[in-house]
Parts: sequence; C-alpha cells; structure tokens
Amino acid sequence: MTTILSLGGSLIVPKKIDTNFLKKFRKIILGYINMGNTVGIICGGGKTCRDYIAAAKAIRDIKYPDPDLIGIMSTRLNAELVRVIFSDYAYKKVIYNCTEKIKTSKRVLIGAGGQPGCTSDTDSVLLAENLHADTIINLTNIDYVYDKDPRKFKDAKPIKQISWENFIKTIGDKYKAGINVPFDPIASKKAYKLKLKVIILNGKNLKNLKNCLNGKNFKGTIIS
Repeated sequence: MTTILSLGGSLIVPKKIDTNFLKKFRKIILGYINMGNTVGIICGGGKTCRDYIAAAKAIRDIKYPDPDLIGIMSTRLNAELVRVIFSDYAYKKVIYNCTEKIKTSKRVLIGAGGQPGCTSDTDSVLLAENLHADTIINLTNIDYVYDKDPRKFKDAKPIKQISWENFIKTIGDKYKAGINVPFDPIASKKAYKLKLKVIILNGKNLKNLKNCLNGKNFKGTIIS
C-alpha cells in the first residue's frame, strides 16, 4: 500500500527545528514501511518560509512570483532534512517535479515545492497520482475540518466525514493567495476527479497518526 503524507512546515519548524517531533515521526514511518508499505512525504516551509518572506518585505515591496520562490526553497531545505533522517530507506533525492516517473525500490520518497502557484496540497495530489496512491494524509494544526472557523466561533462543530462535493462547496472553488482552508480548492478539485481519499489530522498527535496508518480508530476528517 502507498500513502502520501503532506507534512506541514509548521510541524518541522514551528519556531526552531523540532528534532523531538522528527525523531518520533521517523519511528512511526519506519514501522509503517517495515510492514511492506510505501510512503511519499511532501514537506512544507513553516517558519523558515515566513521568516525569509518577512525579511524580504521589510526591505522592499515584493511581488509574485518572488514570495513563492522563497517558499519553494524553504520547502526544499526542510525536505532535504527529512530525506537525510531517513537515509538508507529514502529515494536518493528530493522530488521537485511530482509528475516525473520514478523507478526505485525505496519505500520512502520525499517531495518539495516545484513551481510558483502550486501549493503543497496540490503537490501531494500529483504525487498520489504518480505513485498510484489512493489516500493522502494531510498533517495540519487542527483536529478536524469544522463547519465554520473554530477560532472565531465557539459553536463550530467538527465534521468527521464529508463528500468532495460538499467540501468544495464549503471552501469555494477558486484559489487565492493566503487562503486558509484545510485543503486548497485546486488540489481538492483534482483529488475529487481522481477519487482520492484525503484525511485531515492534527500532525502534533503522532499516536493518532500511527492509529490512522494502521487502520485503527483515529481523530480526524475523511474527505472522499
């Protein structure tokens, strides 16, 4: 079985590189691949990305595609770190083009940003299509998808399962820079077309991730 993980940069670098998280994450993934599974991991940029973009903006007005280019390089740096900690288990290089055909017996493949205007959500869908995976686990900072923003509304209710049709209606079907949704509209439409299952999990809860990978009960939202 092949599963794609979208590993948010805020999990890798919340304020500084979280080596404790990465050690535990590595152990869970090694346990998963030792059962004969393959995993693709798309890495985000996190605080590294935000700091570099903020620094550029503090000096001059920057416009597209410059912020995206900075973001891409930050995802590649994080991805290189993740590739190295998996050493012999990982494909020899970080994948920048998630559509290129890959021939390898390695069970861990690490990807990062490839081109401006393409989010890590979209990259994870492209890698899923490329590796013939049917499930993406999106590791974020929320436990569930909610019916409204839980940071603004105390009565926001968690959604444990939702169809792609209803999810896309909820988030809208157009991407805008800075959009804050659990899975972006462009990636969602492609995932819907490919009939992929996307699971939204809080990446900080690694025991929950382990349960999800092992087919046990877990806390999160299934979009299918």
